[in-house]
Amino acid sequence: MTDRIAELAARHDRSGTFPAESLRLAHEAGLLTATIGERYGGQGAGVEETARILHRLGQGDPSVALIAAMTLTSHARQAAQPHWPEELYARVVKESFARPVLINHARVEPDLGSPARGGLPATRARRTADGWAVSGTKRFVTGAEGLDWFLVWATTDEPEPRVGTFLVPGGSPGIEIAGNWDQLGLRASGSHDVTFDEVRIPYEQVIGLGPYGPASEQDNRAGAALHLPLAALYLGVARAAQSSFHTFAHTRVPANLGHPVARTERFRRTAGEIEVLLAAAEQLVFDGAARLDAGDTSYPPEQALGARVLADRHGVRAVELAVRLLGNPGLARGNPLERHFRDIQCAPVHAPQEDISLLAIGTTALARSTPSDAPKALAP
Repeated sequence: MTDRIAELAARHDRSGTFPAESLRLAHEAGLLTATIGERYGGQGAGVEETARILHRLGQGDPSVALIAAMTLTSHARQAAQPHWPEELYARVVKESFARPVLINHARVEPDLGSPARGGLPATRARRTADGWAVSGTKRFVTGAEGLDWFLVWATTDEPEPRVGTFLVPGGSPGIEIAGNWDQLGLRASGSHDVTFDEVRIPYEQVIGLGPYGPASEQDNRAGAALHLPLAALYLGVARAAQSSFHTFAHTRVPANLGHPVARTERFRRTAGEIEVLLAAAEQLVFDGAARLDAGDTSYPPEQALGARVLADRHGVRAVELAVRLLGNPGLARGNPLERHFRDIQCAPVHAPQEDISLLAIGTTALARSTPSDAPKALAP
């Protein structure tokens, strides 16, 4: 299945088309429903299994993997702590077993940017006689044109505004998808801008509705259970790049050498460095995921954040080394390595970005080492 998705990836990358067939293949393999909780008839895949699924899908097509990740994460959150209206979620699950049902949050806004950096959403949910009317524009909504459910972060228009996530069915009247996703990497992810114009939904189709709190609490609810699978996804991209690098090394026979460049010291040394980078990162990610599944309380969220920071760095560096050694052939559009190089650049973009992660990690580390007689707060 992953091999077939990989075969389709280049075409979707070139055209920027939505990878519907690849997602159908992933669904038929049971990958889009793997995290549905056992109480709902699913297998209840944990963090480690989710990470391994996304690692394999990332090797085939990271655009497909990212769209799948958003759906898997939504089901995993529901399994861990039910928050959807029960009748509605039961319907979503029934449909999900029958066909690919895609779910994703719509949170980033043109003026606000990422919620991880603070701020109140400009998107408004207006109270109507029988529900809500949602209006606003969201950016970078992965899988937008194929989504069955948009989970729209919005502010109510009440005298004392509340913030919540409004469950908007895809295809509802008033939804306009801009079709403006034209990025360097993950070109088939369809992460377009989406505008909601007075989109009507029933009153009960909202989750987490309450007073506005810190954006970090809103944005990082999935915590470590999201960071590690996302890191695994991009390590899958790096492994695909490594495979392309190895293929070149074994098949390239310069006339002046008379044997494959894989035998040269230069290629063997670089191959070793790439393997060390990726193997170390995978150990951090998969071991951390296993500890989360085991309920290991000695594994704090900051360690998961740190694992993702290092995994992203290692993945980007590994692919860079491969491209640099190949030179011009590594940047040729016909070489899969060129696509992997572009796709891996997206790894550090996801919230929380590296500076936010390091701030959280450093704050916790300094707090642990604060002397008992130190001032309670640092001067600005």
